[in-house]
Amino acid sequence: MRTNPYRFRLLAASLLSAFLETLSTAHARQASKESGSTTTVVIDAGHGGYDRGGIPGQRVAEKEVTLDVAQRLRKELAASGYRVVMTRDSDVFVPLGTRVAIANSYPNAIFVSVHFNSAKRSGASGIETYFYDRDSLPLASAIHYYVAGGAASSNRNVRRRGYYVLRKNRNPAVLVECGFLTNPSEAALAQSASYRQKLAEEIAAGVRGRNTVGSARSTTRVATGESIPLQPYIDQTKVAKSKSGRSKRSHKKSSRRKKSSSKPGGSEAKTSSKNQEG
Repeated sequence: MRTNPYRFRLLAASLLSAFLETLSTAHARQASKESGSTTTVVIDAGHGGYDRGGIPGQRVAEKEVTLDVAQRLRKELAASGYRVVMTRDSDVFVPLGTRVAIANSYPNAIFVSVHFNSAKRSGASGIETYFYDRDSLPLASAIHYYVAGGAASSNRNVRRRGYYVLRKNRNPAVLVECGFLTNPSEAALAQSASYRQKLAEEIAAGVRGRNTVGSARSTTRVATGESIPLQPYIDQTKVAKSKSGRSKRSHKKSSRRKKSSSKPGGSEAKTSSKNQEG
């Protein structure tokens, strides 16, 4: 039986097309993985609705600038291929438990909470990045490296603290304080659309670079083309008793001892025995 050359060429072309399609799909999946699209980023704009954020009398509403930065961050990450989920996308109040539940419903996600700081002292300024679980430190280090390095504010370091949205998160989670709205200079920056865009770009750079954070043994604080330095941090989960509190108690004890020693009839001996008992 004679073979039809036309059918043979058609079959060969079909097999080649299928092979090329499979190869193209594999390349697309690899590119997608490298760009981060296999990772879900849950962006949490702090406060919202009746929760204005900040302290009483604060002129700039925190809930407004956090939402704007969060929405800009969503665009930056989506452009890099990430799947992005917002805990809020408008001026609504979302309970902390709901924010965490949203994040925990996505396995292998990362959680970025956007905030601005406030203080009674108008001179307080700077960028802080918080984490709780040790697995979140590389993410906090990368984000803080870019935000603190690119912002026109002082560096207040990475800090470990048990905020609810960090403590209850099963995924790597950070909370970024993008400056003090009670500081006139930083409040003015926060009201600038170009500065909010800059913050979004720096946070996005940190998310993209989270897997290139260097070893804890590295002493360099300068990033190379291959790595971002692991940031030192302040552990605020272990707060020591204040020295002022101890000094006040010591002063009270000293006063009581002085009063006792001034009494007649062996009070000094009693005080001495108490001291020996510790």
